Amino acid sequence: MLDREGPVPVYKQIAEELRRKIAEGELSPGDAIPSEAELEAEYNVARMTARRVARELRDQGLAYTIQGEGTFVGTPDTPRSELPVYQQIAKLLSEKIRSGEFPANRALPSEKALMAEHGVAKATVRQAIATLRKQGYVFTVPYRGTYATAREKWPKSKRSTPASRQNGL
Repeated sequence: MLDREGPVPVYKQIAEELRRKIAEGELSPGDAIPSEAELEAEYNVARMTARRVARELRDQGLAYTIQGEGTFVGTPDTPRSELPVYQQIAKLLSEKIRSGEFPANRALPSEKALMAEHGVAKATVRQAIATLRKQGYVFTVPYRGTYATAREKWPKSKRSTPASRQNGL
């Protein structure tokens, strides 16, 4: 429980709670620290307070930040335990495109909607969309939105086809 009236700043209290989770193994090296948006929602604090939490953890040598990807437990040479958030979002969206949930030539949710759904910054959503664009799953029309591409423009699956299995490929 945060003491909002006490002498210890709120960001230091939140950082201490995260430090405890790290010490107890609840957050392991390479794990993502909750995003600014997640800290805002969980602790009912301002964005600046959430930013100060990450800075406090960095200053204590407990975490490092990669712009556009997040803050992670450990030092910059610590391998991450999961995909960066933008890659997780890109993977989820590509699965929805492949399943037909987002049909070809139909708009994906807006940046604002994706930010709210995933609790991330605009830069993270844009990085996810850029990844999908590079892979061929989406195209963007300025001032209109981002749309799913037709199946024939998708990246080729790494799975073998029946014909390639017959030919020993």
